[in-house]
This record gives sequence, structure tokens and C-alpha cells, in this order.
Amino acid sequence: MASGDSFYVTTPIFYVNDVPHIGHAYAEVAADVLARWHRQRGTDTWFLTGTDEHGQKIMRSAAANGVTPKEWADKLVEESWKPLLDTLNLSNDDFIRTTEERHEVRVQKFLSKLDDAGFIYEDEFEALYCVGCEEFKPESEIVPGEGANEGQLVCAIHSKPMELLSERNYFFRLSDFQQPLLDYYEANPDFIQPASARNEVVSFVKSGLHDLSISRTSFDWGIKVPWDDAHVVYVWFDALLNYITAIGYGDDDGEFERRWPAQHVVGKDILRFHAVIWPAMLMAAQIAPPKRVFATGWLLVGGEKMSKSKLTGIPPQQITDEFGADAFRYYFMRAIHFGQDGSFSWEDLSARYHAELANGFGNLASRVLAMVRKYFDAELPGGIERHQDDERILELARTAIANSDAAIDRFAIDQAIAEVWKLVDGLNLYITEQQPWVLAKQEADRGRLAAVLDTAVRGLGALAVLLHPVIPVATEKLWAAIGAEGELAQQRIADALEWRSTGRVGELDALFPRVESAETTDA
Repeated sequence: MASGDSFYVTTPIFYVNDVPHIGHAYAEVAADVLARWHRQRGTDTWFLTGTDEHGQKIMRSAAANGVTPKEWADKLVEESWKPLLDTLNLSNDDFIRTTEERHEVRVQKFLSKLDDAGFIYEDEFEALYCVGCEEFKPESEIVPGEGANEGQLVCAIHSKPMELLSERNYFFRLSDFQQPLLDYYEANPDFIQPASARNEVVSFVKSGLHDLSISRTSFDWGIKVPWDDAHVVYVWFDALLNYITAIGYGDDDGEFERRWPAQHVVGKDILRFHAVIWPAMLMAAQIAPPKRVFATGWLLVGGEKMSKSKLTGIPPQQITDEFGADAFRYYFMRAIHFGQDGSFSWEDLSARYHAELANGFGNLASRVLAMVRKYFDAELPGGIERHQDDERILELARTAIANSDAAIDRFAIDQAIAEVWKLVDGLNLYITEQQPWVLAKQEADRGRLAAVLDTAVRGLGALAVLLHPVIPVATEKLWAAIGAEGELAQQRIADALEWRSTGRVGELDALFPRVESAETTDA
């Protein structure tokens, strides 16, 4: 992507009634890595996350706790969701809450536009509703209950009984957009990714779309329908609009035109909302659909999807307190193929932390800088002559830069890291083969020693630039220790090998100290 382009990336806005678990954190970190990478390309970048705070579930929880829905949402956001930003070291540019006035006013403006254009009508409605999903469920997601719920129809996702709701609601003419959506998918084959997600959505739309109920009268915790305050806007219709309300939809300051369209990172369980309903809403308002909707897989623990009710929802702090935010970010971005389901285990996390981060990367940096301090009194030698072995490692770095950058364009974060890690492994092998500790014993080899260590430090700088979007804390420490000039976050990915040096290296504490993990199980 050229540096003059914009890059607007979003996470789902998370429903505040649950506390964050590593499944939520996974999407947050992925979007953050993409945002940081694009900033280091020189791209005009914006990263949005936030919280979804309306709907029946919030209202019922608030009542059960003896507070108003807004008080309940405020408590959850301040105590659970905003702290997650610091826990994961996120670089988001904005945090949207659907209870903010800027959001509510723009939702009403959008809804009025659709009504004026003839896409809204009123009708009677009766259907089975899952409060957990905040969704009228399609037949494919309604199953017979078991055990205590035998004889009832339950949600296939939550395994809880459905509620039969009968109301007079406002509807969005979603069915009008079946063919326009199919045409858009065909013209933009990369709009929905990965391919398995695209195939699922295309099949769903081809099976036929029904108009969408977009208001409720049975409760009042939501944004009022602007022409009928007896109705509140359906929570999903409200929530999806955050992606444009946060960047000034309807304003004339140019921010919306500067940022839109977005690239959405979403969980595959909410794919249809983002790849079917959302682009149809935008088409109705004559707004371009998003550039891309990328569906992440599920994180599995003990073979089960993350769930607080099944006690598999691991709080991110449980990992970061022990291994640190960098290790959390690295592990989930490296170990799981982005777009597919992945299994988490404490054993795998600990093994990768020690083998890849502590020994592979951290020990490499410590050894190289220690040798520069020992053999050259911390002063990087000048006027060196490079050997073909040195040029080979620099060429490996150039290949890592090009291949990792190309992988990011595909949102293949795990592949991007794997490409960079080829340079980590290559530098380790280079040091082993060149044996600078042997070269240091002969004065005649001093020139060769200088070239080897200079080449290794040059490679470390490239690694600091390339890995900064993934492990920002460790790379900042390395950047300072190698005596690099300028702010690391400002270094361009394409020029990762061309960083400027002060000529002196400093001390470097262990980037990833050994961790004796107390966790021995997956639960």
C-alpha cells in the first residue's frame, strides 16, 4: 500500500456485559499490529476500538445489580474494558462508546436518511429471540434443548432457551440488497476473508435475505428512533454504525472522507452482521461498503471455544502478569494462523516464550552487544569491509522486509512474523558460523571481527524495526541499546536496514527473562 493511502482498521466493539477474555484480546492485538505496521509504512492510519452498551442484556443485568443501565455500563467500561488497552499495550486512536452523544446523534441521522429514502417500514413481527446474541435467530441456529432445557428451543451458540417476541417494529428492507450484495462480492473477491468466510457468506445470501427488524418497543434501553420515541433502535443496527459515527459521519470537517472505508477485524461468529447487514445498510445510505471484513477464528481452550459460562474464558491479565504484554502479543499473533481456529495452552505459550523470544531473539541481542562492548569497548568500528557471508545476511534481511510487508497486506500476521523470524534464525546461525569469539583472539582477524559484529548489529536494528508492531516494549529497549537514532515508531518498514547509528552500543538487560510458570493446565 502506498504511503499516501489511508488505513482505517477497527475491532468489533465489545459487548460490555462480559468481562474481557483472551478471545477479545486476540482481535484487539491483531488490529493493533496492523495499525502499528501501517504507521511505520508512513500510511495515514486510524485504529478504532470501543464498547457496545445498549440492549436487553445490559438492561437486565443493571436491574439485577440495582443500578441504571448507564451506571452499569460505566462501571464495566472503566473497571474492565478500558484497562485492557493498557494491559495489551494498544495504540488505538479512538475508543467509541455507543452511549456517547456523538454516536447517538449520528445513528439517528443515518436512520432518518434511510427512512427518507424509503428503506424503512413498519409491520407486525413475531420470532424467537436470543438475548445472549441480541438477535432474532435464523432457523439454522435454533436447536432442541437438552437436560434442563429439554422440550424447549434453544440458541445453538448459547444453549439457552429462546424468547418468543411479538412486537410492532420498524423494518429495514434488507431483502432489496440480495443481488447488489452478490454483485459486490463478485466484483470484490477480497472483501470477505479468509476464503472460507467468503464462501459461507455468499451461500447464506444466495439462500435468500429477509427484511430486518430494526426497532424494539418491549424495553427502552437504546437510542430512540428519531420519528417515533416509543421505539429504540435494535442494538446491532446501532452498534454497526459505530464504525462511521466515530469518524464524523454527517459532519463536514472532512474526517469521514479522509478515513472511510474501513478494514474490519471481526470474530467469525459475527461475520454475517458485518458482511451482509452492514454493507447493505451502507449501500442504502449511498456510502461505500468497507474495504475488507476479515473473520478471525475462535480461540479454543481444552477443545472448547472461549466462554465465561464454561469457565474457559481466561482473563488477559492472567497471562500478561506472568509473561508480559509483549509475550502475549507475540504468542497469539505467531502461534495461530490468522483467520483459523487456534488452541491455547500454557505449555505452548511457555515453550515458545523460552525457545523463540528468550533464547532465539533475546539471547541473540544480548550476545552480540556484549561482544561489541567486550572487543571494541562499545564503539562500533567504522570503515569495515564486508565479506560475502555478511552480504548474504543483509540480503536475508531485505527478503524478510519485503516478504513480511507483503504478508501484512494479506492480513497474514502470523506469516509476516514467520518471515521476520527467518532473519532471527539466520543471524543466530551467522554468529555460530563466524565465531567472533575465535576471531577476537588474533589481531590479524580484527577487521573481520569488526565486519561480523557490525553486520550483526545492523541486522538487530532491522529486527527492532520489523518487530516493533508486535513486541513494542522489547524492541524499544533493543533500539536504545544498539545506539540507534530517532524514534523507533517513526522508522519506515521499507528502510528497516538503513537505520542510523550513533556508533556506540549500551547495556541490554534480558529482553525476556526466564519465567517459571505456575500454570500447568489449560483451564
